[in-house]
Amino acid sequence: MGKDVIVACDFASAGKTLEFLDKFGSARPFVKIGMELYYAEGPEIVRKIKERGHKIFLDLKLHDIPNTVKKAMAVLSRLDVDMTNLHAGGGVEMMKYAIEGLTRPDGTRPMLIAVTMLTSISQEVMSGELGIGGELPNTVIRYAKNAASAGLDGVVCSPLEARVVHEACGAGFVTVTPGVRFADGDAGDQKRVMTPAEARKIGSDYIVVGRPITAAADPEEAYLRCVREFVG
Repeated sequence: MGKDVIVACDFASAGKTLEFLDKFGSARPFVKIGMELYYAEGPEIVRKIKERGHKIFLDLKLHDIPNTVKKAMAVLSRLDVDMTNLHAGGGVEMMKYAIEGLTRPDGTRPMLIAVTMLTSISQEVMSGELGIGGELPNTVIRYAKNAASAGLDGVVCSPLEARVVHEACGAGFVTVTPGVRFADGDAGDQKRVMTPAEARKIGSDYIVVGRPITAAADPEEAYLRCVREFVG
């Protein structure tokens, strides 16, 4: 399994997204389509980006009762995405149903990963507002183990937890890590951050990078810098 940089295309319209992707020459980065863009444009934006030759991570973070998630995943399975996700907080049964829905009649399916704890959540928020006891890394590990037991391919976690997730769930269990910033960049609203080089050293398999690339004066060069620092 090779490492890769996923570019978060957090734009409000297809026009802005395609204009951004036009700034890349021959490079065809793996891109993330999140809630804002998908809710604005629907499945057609997935098809348009796929036609351009990009791999796609459809980041909708499903979280509902098991049967509803299963039916929603069955719909998403008809889109030619490479990765999609849900919230591990929905429980093991929900995650098992999600795999059932996502699996096509021929047995193929996109990679399915679970969000453990959002990178905007700090220890104080988890304990004080969400009422979840214990240390944040331990909660991440518990959620990751649940995802592995349900048959998922990996989890979304902060780079700070990637190593311990691999230790708990195995080297083949994928870690997809947002919260990545250049050493000379702004952390924004994310609390648990790391540079691409640090994420590589700690064992992240994929890093998701948004504003350091999308807001850069030269997005392609920023992307290539990420690849150099993360992939080597």
